[in-house]
Amino acid sequence: MHEKNMTGITMIHILGFQFSQNINIVAFFLFLVNYFMTICGNFLIITLVSYSKSLHSPMYFFLSQLAVSDILLITDILPNMLHMNLVKETKVSFSDCITQYYFFAVLEVLDSLLLTVMSYDRYLAICKPLHYNLIMNHQLSWIMVVTCWVVSFLVALIHTITISKLQFCGPYVIDHFFCDLDPILGLACGDTSIVQLEILYLVIIVAVIPFFIIIISYAYIIFTIYKIPSITGRQKVFSTCSSHLIVVSVYYVTLMSVYMVPSKGESWNMTKFFSLLYTVLTPLLNPIIYSLRNKELKNVFGRLINNFPKFQ
Repeated sequence: MHEKNMTGITMIHILGFQFSQNINIVAFFLFLVNYFMTICGNFLIITLVSYSKSLHSPMYFFLSQLAVSDILLITDILPNMLHMNLVKETKVSFSDCITQYYFFAVLEVLDSLLLTVMSYDRYLAICKPLHYNLIMNHQLSWIMVVTCWVVSFLVALIHTITISKLQFCGPYVIDHFFCDLDPILGLACGDTSIVQLEILYLVIIVAVIPFFIIIISYAYIIFTIYKIPSITGRQKVFSTCSSHLIVVSVYYVTLMSVYMVPSKGESWNMTKFFSLLYTVLTPLLNPIIYSLRNKELKNVFGRLINNFPKFQ
């Protein structure tokens, strides 16, 4: 018999991925390796940006903040997933479930805002090169980053509080691998239309509008690059923003894939798969994309490796 609190639920059973025991073991090691590589890759980005004065620019400062966000995001999701792969029955308290969702929402909003800030930085660097250092100075960079963090915490807090005030009465099962929005709302026994309307408005503010800002920024960037007479010049300029464009594409494609798939019935397996992409795979891909396509990062990494014996 489940004990109930004022929400109607105290413990929630999270189903996760319904694999056989052998596949669960394989999945555990794959997720563990993914977690280790993600932490190491993003920590490497943070270390390189901190280590080299040549990377003390707004672009790499924003990139280091994105790396921090990715570390926190995968840490919010993967440890529970690893636990689910080891035990057949995973139960969490309702408060822990809401807390996990809150930090997940914070970090998803933060990623959206940071990618938008990074696109604005690239717009200034390519389209307004003579004014770039004057506009995008150290102080403005910090103001933009702090604003992104504060807005993310506040936006997530607003709708998480609204969700927690709903009446929940079961069933006590979440058919997902973490406490996402739709599974949580599926536990509510009352009208959730107000919550969904509130979330719609917030999504427009922190996801849709930033997406269009990014699109407009890259429209200007592409137009500016197109006016460069030499092909070599075009390639050199485009290389400064190609990594960011790939990361933006991966982020929004995987994110939209989840919410374009109906979250009912057999399609839950597809929803879980797409959710896995943007919660577990994307934080791993971001440092790989930037490391492979950025000569400055590779050069700094090479110097760091060469100088490592000197520190011993």
